[in-house]
Amino acid sequence: MKKVVITLLSIAFVVYSLSVVMADKANETNESEPRQLKLGVEVLLDDQKELIEGKRVGLITNPTGVDQNLNSIVDRLHNDPDVDLTTLYGPEHGVRGDAQAGEYVEYYIDEQTGLPVYSLYGETRKPTPEMLENVDVLLFDIQDVGARFYTYIYTMAYAMQAAQENGKEFIVLDRPNPLGGYEVGGPVLDPAYASFVGNYPIPLRHGLTVGELANLFNEEFEIGADLTVVGMDGWERGMYYDDTNLEFVLPSPNMPTLNTALVYPGSALIEGTNVSEGRGTTKPFELIGAPFINSTEFAQAMNDLKLPGVIFRAASFTPTFSKHSGTLSHGVQIHVMDKEAYQPVVTGLHIVKMIHDMYPEDFSFRAENSDGISFFDNLIGNGWVREAIENGETVGQMIDTWSEDLETFKGTRRDYLIYKVMVEDVQTAIEEWDDRSAFEGDAKGKLLMHLTAVAQYEEQGQAAKVRKHLNGFKLLLDQQKEEQNITEAAYKSLMDYTNDMMNQWK
Repeated sequence: MKKVVITLLSIAFVVYSLSVVMADKANETNESEPRQLKLGVEVLLDDQKELIEGKRVGLITNPTGVDQNLNSIVDRLHNDPDVDLTTLYGPEHGVRGDAQAGEYVEYYIDEQTGLPVYSLYGETRKPTPEMLENVDVLLFDIQDVGARFYTYIYTMAYAMQAAQENGKEFIVLDRPNPLGGYEVGGPVLDPAYASFVGNYPIPLRHGLTVGELANLFNEEFEIGADLTVVGMDGWERGMYYDDTNLEFVLPSPNMPTLNTALVYPGSALIEGTNVSEGRGTTKPFELIGAPFINSTEFAQAMNDLKLPGVIFRAASFTPTFSKHSGTLSHGVQIHVMDKEAYQPVVTGLHIVKMIHDMYPEDFSFRAENSDGISFFDNLIGNGWVREAIENGETVGQMIDTWSEDLETFKGTRRDYLIYKVMVEDVQTAIEEWDDRSAFEGDAKGKLLMHLTAVAQYEEQGQAAKVRKHLNGFKLLLDQQKEEQNITEAAYKSLMDYTNDMMNQWK
């Protein structure tokens, strides 16, 4: 009988031990798995509907205004008994996305809902008081692509101005930046070159979500709207669009894929020249060419530059519309091999400069207007880059010229980051890991002590010192790991936090 009892106790102990180990493993796995992403529209309707209940709602959207199951926000709001959706507003390309670039979409009645639809592109880019008569609050829900010259962000800004002037609330339902939220690049726009493809002094690749941009526009450029940003849940700054669980819905007719968005902040500069940017093909902005280019020689010249994250393939194509329509054109297809290493703005400038240098008799920038401004100047955000190309300056020299303004913008930008890792987040993580017995000896104390200095420089906004002390924190983590004073799971988690913080402070 004793043997039976002992055997049963032994089995019970083994089962218990295995269950503890498995539970620990599960906890470690859950700790490293990202949270399920919720878009701003989903957070609004699931958790913050009180923001719009009892109010007449106007909605600025297009086909990208969908939830994760691809249900239209128009339909969700229209069919929700708690929401009084009264008016729709469409940006460039319209609410249903059926208009080409530059095509004016007039006022009409939406067939599916019977609601009035006003165009915010063409003759009226800013809602008039008449357009807002039946509205208490304006919602903005459109997918941006992360480039300064994508016009939807200025539709948002104009609508914010109209909301402020007419006493209306304004709510932005946030969505991911498809290019991630770390990298910022290109020259900051000179206000003298402001236009609908660049209305505020931000760089070509701004590294912000539309919600973060809205906050920045509202404060830095004194719009002063009664603004609320409904943030996403589960999005992290390092996420590109394909790191999420979202389907890519083309934001405009010539933005069909994520690859298009990746190259767009640089290759769209080609629009300011007589070279085709691939409109009228199935690969807009990825295909670049003109009848006068030798595709083999040009591809070789571009590949010889050894630009990071990209390969150029010789390609020929015949656009069905836009520049060189119906004419065989030669050039390259841009193949992004490493999206994190790829630098779209720098790559785009190299393409423009290379065509200019190789084909000086055939290449041209688009004509200047009466103020001496070319459309290329509006796109790049200044007049000096065009002059630098014509004067034979290197792209490296151009980068040096814009670097000071870019660093200044980065400092401003940090004040408006919604999705970021702070020192207090790392401190909280350390405490949570300590509760799970992840540390030995005085490892916890050393880690928390080192973060004290980081917190001080974080508060002061001293980027260089934050980066320096975070590097020291990484070395301390490595030391604790070597001395076996920290578990592998805790080490990896804290290192991920640290890398995220360092990327924010680039």
